[in-house]
Amino acid sequence: MAVSSTKTVYEIFQSMEYGPAATSSTATAQAWLEHHSRSLGLFIDGKFVCPADGRSCSLADSKGSIVCSTACAEEADISQCASSAVNGFKSWSSLSCNQRAKVLLRLVSVLGQHGQCFSELCELCEASCSTAALVRLLQFYSSWAQLRDTLLTDWTPLGVVAVVTSKDCSLYSLLLKVLPALAMGNSVVVVPGQSTAPPVLLLAQLFTGAGLPAGALNVLTGSDITLGVKVSQNHSISYVNYSGNKEDGVMLCKATAGMGVPVSVSPCIGAICPFIIFESADINSAVDEVMEAAFRKKKEVFWVLCVQESVVDSVVAHLRLRMAKMKCVTLHSEADRERLDAAVQEAQQLGATLVQSCADPTSGAQYPSTVLCGVAPSSPCVVNPCPGPLLPLMTFRSNTEAVTLGNHSPHGQAASIWTEDLTLALETARSLSVGSVWVNSHSISDPCLPVCGHKDSGTCTDGGQEGLYQFLRPSSSSPPLPRSSPVSMDYTQFGTEASPPIIPDESDPARAPQSHLQFVAGKACKSVSGCSVAVQSPGGGGGVLAYCPDGGRKDVRNAVEAAIKVQPGWMKKSPSARAQSLYSLAKGLESKRRDIAAAINTQTGLSMDEAEKEVELSITRLSVWAAYCDKVQGGSLPMPNSGSALSIPEALGVMGVVLPDKNPLLSMVTVLGATIATGNAVIMVPSQKYPLPALAFIKVLQSSDLSAGLVNVITGSRDQLTVALANHSVIKAIWYWGSAEGCQYLQYTCTSPLKTLRLCKDQEGKDGELNWTQCHPSFLEEMWRSAVQWKSVWIPTA
Repeated sequence: MAVSSTKTVYEIFQSMEYGPAATSSTATAQAWLEHHSRSLGLFIDGKFVCPADGRSCSLADSKGSIVCSTACAEEADISQCASSAVNGFKSWSSLSCNQRAKVLLRLVSVLGQHGQCFSELCELCEASCSTAALVRLLQFYSSWAQLRDTLLTDWTPLGVVAVVTSKDCSLYSLLLKVLPALAMGNSVVVVPGQSTAPPVLLLAQLFTGAGLPAGALNVLTGSDITLGVKVSQNHSISYVNYSGNKEDGVMLCKATAGMGVPVSVSPCIGAICPFIIFESADINSAVDEVMEAAFRKKKEVFWVLCVQESVVDSVVAHLRLRMAKMKCVTLHSEADRERLDAAVQEAQQLGATLVQSCADPTSGAQYPSTVLCGVAPSSPCVVNPCPGPLLPLMTFRSNTEAVTLGNHSPHGQAASIWTEDLTLALETARSLSVGSVWVNSHSISDPCLPVCGHKDSGTCTDGGQEGLYQFLRPSSSSPPLPRSSPVSMDYTQFGTEASPPIIPDESDPARAPQSHLQFVAGKACKSVSGCSVAVQSPGGGGGVLAYCPDGGRKDVRNAVEAAIKVQPGWMKKSPSARAQSLYSLAKGLESKRRDIAAAINTQTGLSMDEAEKEVELSITRLSVWAAYCDKVQGGSLPMPNSGSALSIPEALGVMGVVLPDKNPLLSMVTVLGATIATGNAVIMVPSQKYPLPALAFIKVLQSSDLSAGLVNVITGSRDQLTVALANHSVIKAIWYWGSAEGCQYLQYTCTSPLKTLRLCKDQEGKDGELNWTQCHPSFLEEMWRSAVQWKSVWIPTA
């Protein structure tokens, strides 16, 4: 009788060996790769095509075995793809919302047939994205495709959108950008990282089979980020959305500077995120989750453990217990091990103590899971962590200190808070400068939640209804200006060639033109330099009308110092309190309407009737923004799983605004209302050509109840003040109306730290595409959404 080789359940549990793997999905994925001879081409115009020169790069799995090769696109392929995307946009956008929704829903059933192939291909390429997560994305965005013309009636798609990712970006992050762009009616050109390329190519093929028009989704593959740069530089692209590591994102921004294409960046890789454990937390659950988050083999962010002093001994004891039987983690290379050794040794020299799961192997690309206890916020392992199973642990005493530690990082990606005190959790969540907060949980994602990086973690919002607007523009706005070519310029010399300053002769005040003052920190004052610039009469033939201060870098510095002190308090005011301040400002403007209308008449040459009409529109605009304060807010989101989620709009912080020449008063109060209604502080640079209406408005600001430093008005050379705003690290966003050189300078410079940019280029005397006299709801909503950043808070239930 033959001896049976089948093990009993008891024997299996004793050895804890893995059972035999299922082979059906593997065979399906391998069959798809074999069908393409393990050499995947580009996906253009609804079919696979071979690249122009036949170059390719190989993709290997974790064991070093070659999975397949992907083509490397060249200029001819990019041109062919762009042409296909333009035609695809015409076909896709011409469909009804119901037809587009049906295509996205049809893919759900297609995935049911090919889900095993997709899952196995993701596993082979180490680009994890579950079929269930993809189905949830498709269901969510198919419903928004259905509702676009119902709930977003005043918005229209952009055109051809390029979605570019780095090699270490997850497939889920990529699809969180591709699917909403398609749902809103755009065509998409995807430039994936090398590991995500095969699953994306498979999805593109499945999309076409589900009824997506040819050219609506194209995929170009390459070896590095340079392909994304080349695609973004194509003049058919209307918008570029990048996700991945910051280095590649900065390269993309600088390479596309001056080309007239907006670029949004989501540097989701490598962010430093706090994991905060309060004394009221469930220590067992918190320790289990922090180990799962910090010691996983492939992680996109670096966690820093912050523990309240009263429970730090208990947390460390639980960590020792959980880590006792953990094995070493395999690293990418021995170079990573050397960096980890150096980081640990440096931390120990600075006083940190070590908790390790097992003995440190003497060689090889492996390292034990390690906790560094008692590190300081300035420690290199906290500020600049290296990849690997390393978890710094810091302690705090009070809730305020916990928030300070959580906000210490330049990143604002996410945070995890552990406490059973809901009030404490919500107060801490509101105080942290991050885009996503998980209460008693971590790394939870759902497409209905907005994902918005704060500080240096991004300039766009993905997910939720809020993430749809980046792929739309107001229907009431003029068509976007045609793409342009970069200007040849020396960035170090921009803004240094200002007109020579003037020291006004005040020996005969009766005959000399009036000298005006700027407005900084709640006071009318001269510039720090004490110099002025002459304001010419309309046409330049009537001599000097007045003198205004020649502001510079030090004036901007003083304004920022005042703004950063007052902005947090202003943001915490209730929306109704901010509304009353704006109503009061409108009332103050109405009381001085004759004087300000006269300033507009004198400065611009408009008739008094036209000047008074602009003042009346300005009063109305301030009242509209006052009404907006408590009308557009976030709220609770319906979650597919147990728990609740909140979506909260928050102020960006301190904003810089360089105003246009057109409608000097109306443009100023429109931008002023949008920025302070949402809780920001603002530093405004009036029109260099027509500054007098803005300087006359200073009297209205002086008599208002706005906090000193909330609104600052600095006059002088536009280019010189633009440089000062761009180079100040505290300023979070810049709205700019001006020259092509100024737009290019800001795109190139505002990358470290990242600043949210809203750029409008002068073209033949016109201030871009904005008509200041309109008051269409989508026009106001777009400006409001540009002045806020979103925060999502996830609160699970049992």
